[in-house]
Amino acid sequence: MRILIVEDEKELSRSIVAYLKRENYVCDVADTVSSALDKTDSFDYDCIVLDISLVDGNGFQLLRELKTNNRADGVIILSARDSLDDRVTGLNLGADDYLSKPFHLSELNARIAALIRRKRFQGNRNLVYNELFIDLYAKTVTVHGNNVGLTRREFDLLLYLVSNKDRVISKNAIAENISGDSGASFDNFDFLYSHMKNLKKKLAAAGCRDYIRSVYGMGYKFTS
Repeated sequence: MRILIVEDEKELSRSIVAYLKRENYVCDVADTVSSALDKTDSFDYDCIVLDISLVDGNGFQLLRELKTNNRADGVIILSARDSLDDRVTGLNLGADDYLSKPFHLSELNARIAALIRRKRFQGNRNLVYNELFIDLYAKTVTVHGNNVGLTRREFDLLLYLVSNKDRVISKNAIAENISGDSGASFDNFDFLYSHMKNLKKKLAAAGCRDYIRSVYGMGYKFTS
C-alpha cells in the first residue's frame, strides 16, 4: 500500500515515514503544495496524510485538485488542535478523516488502516476467497487454515492484486506499487517476475488454487 505524507515539519515527516515503513507501507514525501501535486499526478495513493498549513499555500488546494479530477485517494488531514474551521473545510472538500496535532503515530497508523479498509475493502478486516484467507490487520495469509509465510513484498503484491480483483493490472502499475519507484525507471521487470513466481509457488504449495492470471502483453489479474 502506498502512502503520501504532505508535511513541512521535517522531524515529524521523518518520524511518520519511519513508523509507516515499519508497518510495511511504501511512503512518498512532499513538503509543499506544488511537490504534492506533482506526486499525485504521477501516482495513485491508498492514503494521503495531508498537513493543511504548508510553506507555499495550504492543503486545501490539493484537496480541490483531487476532487476536480474525481480521484479516489483517501485523505487524512492534519490540523492544529484548535483549528475547527480547517477540519470542517477539509471534510467538506472531500477529506475522509482528520487528526489533531499533536498525535500518537500508532493512532495515525490505525486511522490509515481503517481508511484503506473502508475504501478498498468495504470496511472488512478479513478477505476470504474460498480456501484463501487474508487478515488485513495482522497482515497474514492462510490457506485451508495453514499459515503461508510471505515476505513483505509478496504480501503487498497479493493485496494489490486482490484490491483490483477482476481487473487487469499492468506490470508498470504493479512494479510501482510494490517498489515505490516510478515505472519509467525500470530497465526490466525481473524483480516483479521473481516476486510473482515466489508468491504463486508458496500459495500453490499450501494447496491454494491459482487465482493469479497472466494476461499476455498486458499484466496480471486476480480472479476467484
